Amino acid sequence: MTGALTAAPAARALPEPRGELSAAVVDALSGNRVRRLPRPVDADPFGDDLHLALYTAYEPHYLGFTGVHPDREWDLRLLRLRARLERCFIEALRDAAGTGRDLDTELDQLLAAPSVASGVSGFLRQEGRWWQVREYFAHRSIYHHKEADPYLWVVPRLRGQAKAALVAVEFDEFGGGRGDRVHARLFADLLDGASLDSSYLAYLDLVPAPMLAIVNMMSLFALHGRWRGALVGHFAAVEISSPPAAQRMVDALRAWDADPACVRFYAEHVVADAVHEQVLRRDVIGDLLRQEPGIGDELAFGIRATEFLEEQFERHLLRAWEAGRTSLRPPGLSRADAPGSRE
Repeated sequence: MTGALTAAPAARALPEPRGELSAAVVDALSGNRVRRLPRPVDADPFGDDLHLALYTAYEPHYLGFTGVHPDREWDLRLLRLRARLERCFIEALRDAAGTGRDLDTELDQLLAAPSVASGVSGFLRQEGRWWQVREYFAHRSIYHHKEADPYLWVVPRLRGQAKAALVAVEFDEFGGGRGDRVHARLFADLLDGASLDSSYLAYLDLVPAPMLAIVNMMSLFALHGRWRGALVGHFAAVEISSPPAAQRMVDALRAWDADPACVRFYAEHVVADAVHEQVLRRDVIGDLLRQEPGIGDELAFGIRATEFLEEQFERHLLRAWEAGRTSLRPPGLSRADAPGSRE
């Protein structure tokens, strides 16, 4: 390989491995000899080792890691190992997500607001503590630091109105041309407002598999044309379900008298995503179905896979918090006092 190490200035160091799979990926990116490619089939398809391995293998397609040569992005050893990891993950995800309802029913279910606020945002609004809010931010940081980035890979794989409408949604996600309004920048501001580290992927070593799996699903769908319909379904699931949860977060953060930057991030999603869900359902999915009537099952799978992984993530958080323990890997975060009226 030639040339200097030119990873993006914001890139972070390689993570600490969590088993032989992630160690093999770290070795491949470091330029170390990988003597034997481990067998992902023997690993937990939703476990820490496999998902840190996948997350690390995908990162060269984003900002990359410091000290890792850019040419490693297309290293054949890494790609062979990544393909094995992907097969293990996607087979387990398809089994877990099932077949179930048709696309129209899946979309209608996303729009049906629960009668009682539920999930993580409902818990944080009703009975959460400030240390739990900060943990939630740390988990979500590994997604929001690259928010909307994976969806750009589907743009060349769409045509007509579906393509134009998806790009219009992405334009909003990237701040309408204003760097200070890019959603990833707004989340970095939120982290600063919560006295957390806003540098790129600062909490990767602390975040366990349930959140890693969500981001890995996005990257897998985005990088393979085979899964373009699933990526659109995932995008629709995120945008349609976001406004109610974001509003609950706004209410909770205002009750804590949190820094305005924390409130601003979620308030932006209450407004923007309410518009995006209409555009995605009517102009992206609607036009895609007109062009390719047979893609409905794949769109529905993207929605079901998203719901399954988000439910796994929420169960992990709530199980830990209800037991009074951290939801992060050791050492976790310090349990800082609340900024305002709630502890």
